[in-house]
Amino acid sequence: MPTIIDIADAVVAELNGDSGPKVGQPPASLNAQRFYRPVFDLAEMKDLHVTVVPKGIEMRAADRTLVQHDCAIDVAVQKKLATADNAEIDGLMALVEEIADFFRLRRLVSQPNAIWVKTENLPVYSQEHLEQLRQFTSVLTLTFRVLR
Repeated sequence: MPTIIDIADAVVAELNGDSGPKVGQPPASLNAQRFYRPVFDLAEMKDLHVTVVPKGIEMRAADRTLVQHDCAIDVAVQKKLATADNAEIDGLMALVEEIADFFRLRRLVSQPNAIWVKTENLPVYSQEHLEQLRQFTSVLTLTFRVLR
């Protein structure tokens, strides 16, 4: 399996709590899934969706024999809003932060050679989805480094 897919699958396993004992616990009750093309009907979005998508790889020489692979993985948190009030959105923002905190300084259990490098959350949420679809969408980009 390609390295980036192995890492994406490991992220799904960690989010779902399937990867055995670990120091931190994943956020409760997530049913994360990996997709290449995450397209959903708006009606499906009444339930929380946590979607993992392989985003990109940046490769460079680490030394004369090793290549550094920085694998970017997107983790999207999406849900159709019932009220769209601050309390509802605050809860989803807290979940996004909890996921970001969960992966900080973490080695993936099933991919121990993959080392967390950084997490990006820009923009923090999609204003367009909020305004046009009344849907919360936030995407974290997790970067893991593998030397091979």
